[in-house]
Amino acid sequence: MSTALLTDHYELTMVEAAMRAGTAFRPCVFELFPRRLPEGRRYGVVAGVGRMLDAVEDFHFEPAEIDFLVSHRVVSEQMAQWLSTYRFTGSIRGYAEGDLYFPGSPLVTVESSFAEACLLETLLLSIYNHDSAVASAASRMVLMAEGRSIIEMGSRRTHEEAAVAAARACWIAGFGPTSNLAAGIRYGVPTSGTAAHSFTLLNDSERDAFRAQLDTFGDQTTLLVDTYDIDQAVRTGVELTEGRLGAVRIDSGDLAIVARRVRDLLDDLGATGTRIIVTSDLDEWQIAALRGVPIDGYGVGTSVVTGSGAPTCSFVYKLVARATSDDPAAPLEPVAKKSSHKATVGGRKFALRRIGDDGMAEAEVVGISQPPARRETDRDLIVPLVTDGEVVGAEPLQAARDRHQRALAELPMSGRRISRGEQAIPTIMVRPGHDEPDRIIGEEL
Repeated sequence: MSTALLTDHYELTMVEAAMRAGTAFRPCVFELFPRRLPEGRRYGVVAGVGRMLDAVEDFHFEPAEIDFLVSHRVVSEQMAQWLSTYRFTGSIRGYAEGDLYFPGSPLVTVESSFAEACLLETLLLSIYNHDSAVASAASRMVLMAEGRSIIEMGSRRTHEEAAVAAARACWIAGFGPTSNLAAGIRYGVPTSGTAAHSFTLLNDSERDAFRAQLDTFGDQTTLLVDTYDIDQAVRTGVELTEGRLGAVRIDSGDLAIVARRVRDLLDDLGATGTRIIVTSDLDEWQIAALRGVPIDGYGVGTSVVTGSGAPTCSFVYKLVARATSDDPAAPLEPVAKKSSHKATVGGRKFALRRIGDDGMAEAEVVGISQPPARRETDRDLIVPLVTDGEVVGAEPLQAARDRHQRALAELPMSGRRISRGEQAIPTIMVRPGHDEPDRIIGEEL
């Protein structure tokens, strides 16, 4: 399916005007980057890279789409002819999926003609802003869970396609299975699910509902125990399984109080191996508050798929360098916005993570127009994703999940706190010919 119309009208009008002016095919460099982190957040998580690569491969204009654009006077016949053969032939480099980012991190660098790169702006921003917001929230929740499993179950709280992307992003950030089956078939994310209150209400009694579920899925299933009386439901589940019940799920009430009571009851009944799963509009703050409670796992929905209060990362996509002619060998000159509060830094960026001798991250170092000086322990952040129109950065989703765990392990302990604070490590921009680096604050970018 074509992804070409998942874009904004003005991108096509810009390209058409540039064609008329003779500037559309000048070599250019665009960058996608964050100006700042959401207030109080200490780091962000890069997600959506794999989906972006798929979308760029599918970015072409079908005949029906071109007919629509011409008939609605979005483009001229001449522009339509160019669109009919459009394929991205440039190169894209960027941060690998699952890595961390900070204000000023050059997450994506697109090098091509102005016309080719301009058309990708909205597609790249929509994918990265959504997926990275979800992954950033999910990562905080995983840290607060301290090794306990977290199930993603937010499909009914967001757009149906956003739900699939959210499940993928949560898996990268360390969540356990998802309830979303589309994420299972498309991306291989493990899926799980048992029953809702409606299943209990369908039956003549709670005992009948539990028996049907146990007969179908075995003793290790999870029984939802708060439809009627929680204590009685727990007793019934333990009785029917002779103490072998896999787990109970609690979806209401004061979870800290109820979970402790249920744990005591399970232990008194001899079901010491039965796990307790809690749900009910959890976020990272509530998970943190429940860390001392005998809970074995969490189910999270609304909060994670909406970025837990930060549903977008506010990434931007800006032109940072251009040639003055169409000659592919023409030198690229830095360009930048000067507007108040939204100024940009011109020139292609290079990035590495400064790692100390103890293996901990110390800074995000961004070189302007040339790579920054690299120490032996530093880690390069930018990898090739598309080279001359060919995708080269595709990888299994597990690789992004593993990378995220390694990146988190590099963070200083202060960066893993849930409490509000500054970014975990400073972003340092190094300008050519300057001995003293600039320490960058997000709002200044």
